[in-house]
Amino acid sequence: MRYLITGTAGFIGFHLARRLLEAGHSVTGFDGMTPYYDVSLKRRRHGILESYPNFDPIIGMLEDTAALDRAAAIEQPDAIVHLAAQAGVRYSLENPQAYVTSNLTGSWTVLELAKRIRPKHLLLASSSSIYGANEKVPFAETDHADEPLTLYAATKKAMEAMGHSYAHLYKIPTTAFRFFTVYGPWGRPDMALFKFTDAILNGRPLDIYGEGKMSRDFTYIDDLVEAIIRLIAVVPDEENRVTAPGVEDTLSRHAPFRIVNIGGGQPVELIRFVETVEAAIGQPAIRRMLPMQKGDVPRTYALPDLLQALTGFVPQMPVERGVLEFVEWYKTWKREEAPQKLVTSAVS
Repeated sequence: MRYLITGTAGFIGFHLARRLLEAGHSVTGFDGMTPYYDVSLKRRRHGILESYPNFDPIIGMLEDTAALDRAAAIEQPDAIVHLAAQAGVRYSLENPQAYVTSNLTGSWTVLELAKRIRPKHLLLASSSSIYGANEKVPFAETDHADEPLTLYAATKKAMEAMGHSYAHLYKIPTTAFRFFTVYGPWGRPDMALFKFTDAILNGRPLDIYGEGKMSRDFTYIDDLVEAIIRLIAVVPDEENRVTAPGVEDTLSRHAPFRIVNIGGGQPVELIRFVETVEAAIGQPAIRRMLPMQKGDVPRTYALPDLLQALTGFVPQMPVERGVLEFVEWYKTWKREEAPQKLVTSAVS
């Protein structure tokens, strides 16, 4: 198959693209290389993808219609997977404009592209953040999710609504999946596991918000990619409406549109996660217990029943093993990064 994936220099997009390329598919990767975090990490990811002959990179911003059209023109994609976004819950308090530009205007541009080229399936990356402070757990796709606590969450919810409208108006088969705290090798430096590992290995205090009582439904990157690939094959239509007892499908009655959680349904308390990182590294953290930050939610907890019914798969990587995989990658990456930084400094 031919894929257009936005955000291929990002954490999730890189892993998905590499998995598809290894399976022999063609991937056109689109990314803006924005400086939200160290661009060298993004370039390293893209450099790996560029070693595959069936990968074509396009560098451009989501809101640039002409750049997206160039990407789609390389090979007419069978499927579009829209992963690019301005990420980060806390950063949305500092730079809200970035979220409006990327997550709203940029996502609309992708929807317009889909309207023009009519892929067999359009997939949109949403977030568990849209559930806000929902007290009902686990979170089901049909739960009330109209009280977001951050602008980031609000833009993701708005993208889902825009996706539904385009699916209805232009009959574009669309799946929006809600991610639950994805982690693993090549992860983002602004995410908890990266920060925890870096702080412990460098002897810096570790900020533990919510005094460690918050919980997250951690999803290992390989499990997430497996779920996405399986969902690509499940094009939303009445023929695959789920009728299993106890499972409520989100397939719209007005459009070929569906929302699916991607999470394992096994939340882990933050303090236990810290202990897991300490064990993987082999040394204790200098803990600094802090209150919950503005915009944080007390817990995320996925109900994975719909994902199971549609794909026969649920994320299941034990957090202990997943954290160990990340720590091993991190140490290798740091060893490889140091000589490159020395060369860069010498040149500049």
